[in-house]
Amino acid sequence: MQAEPLSKDIYNKAKELGVEEILLQFSGGSDEGYLEVRLTPNDDIHLEQEIEDWAWKVYRYSGAGEGTDYGDNIVYDLKNNEVRTIEWVHVPSYTNHPATKLEIDDE
Repeated sequence: MQAEPLSKDIYNKAKELGVEEILLQFSGGSDEGYLEVRLTPNDDIHLEQEIEDWAWKVYRYSGAGEGTDYGDNIVYDLKNNEVRTIEWVHVPSYTNHPATKLEIDDE
C-alpha cells in the first residue's frame, strides 16, 4: 500500500500534542477492513478518532479476501519526517511427519 500525504491539520494537531509517530494498522482478509490508530508517545482519543475518519476517506481498504489474514501498517514518523509502509500476510504452514504403522485396538 502506498502512503497518502498526511493532512496538514492532523499534522499540526499531532505536533502540538508532542506526537512523534502516527501508526495506521489496516487489516483484512474476510471481506471486512479494520483500522487501528496508535499515537506515540501520547494517546489522544479525539485525535485518534479524527485520524481514523481521515484515513477511511483517503485509503481504499475493503479487507476483501478468501479468509487469509493480511494487513498494511503505515507509520507517519513526525520526528524524522518520514513515512514507512509494512505489508504482512498470514499464510498456512504445513509440516509432513513420517508415516507410522497403523495399529488396531482390539477393544
